[in-house]
Amino acid sequence: MADKSTIARPYARAAFEEARLEKKLEPWSEALHTGAAVVVDPRVEALLGNPHVTPEQLAQLVIGIAGANLGEHGANFVRTLAANRRLAVLPEIAELFDTLKDTEQGVADVTITSAAPLDAGQQQELSAALAKRLKRTVRLHCATDPALIGGAVVRSGDLVIDGSLRTRLERIAYELTA
Repeated sequence: MADKSTIARPYARAAFEEARLEKKLEPWSEALHTGAAVVVDPRVEALLGNPHVTPEQLAQLVIGIAGANLGEHGANFVRTLAANRRLAVLPEIAELFDTLKDTEQGVADVTITSAAPLDAGQQQELSAALAKRLKRTVRLHCATDPALIGGAVVRSGDLVIDGSLRTRLERIAYELTA
C-alpha cells in the first residue's frame, strides 16, 4: 500500500488551491484540522474500515461533528474523501496543507534544540538571525537536550545547523582515530 503522505499530497494541493482562490487559507486549515481530529477518534476510526458504513454516512458524520467550520467547499471536500475512501488520510492532508500555507505566507518552522533552556532575549536574537538567513518569518520552537553538552542544533525543513559541543567532540575523536 502507498504511503499515507503520498496519497494525501494531491488532496492537500487541491484543498490548498481552492483555499487560496477563496482567500481563506486559515479557515480551511482549521477545518482540515477539525476533520482530522474527528477521524483519529477511536470511535470514528473503527467506522472507517467498516463495510456496513457507507461513504456518505461517514462524510455526514465528519461534517456533522466538524460543524460550520468546514463551510460548503470543505463539506464537499470531505464528501470527496469519503467517496474515495480517503478519510483516514485527513490528518496527513491537514499537515501537508499547513506546509503549503506556511510556504505561501513566507513562514518557516524552526526547531532549536539546545543544551540549556534559552531565555527570551536569546530566542529573539536567534529568531531575528534565522529570519534574515531564511528570508522568511520564523516560528520558533525550542527544546532542551542536555546530551548536547553545549551549543545548539537548528532545524528548519531540510536545513540542519549543528553547532553542538557533542558533535564537535565526535568530529575530533573521529579525526584522531582515523
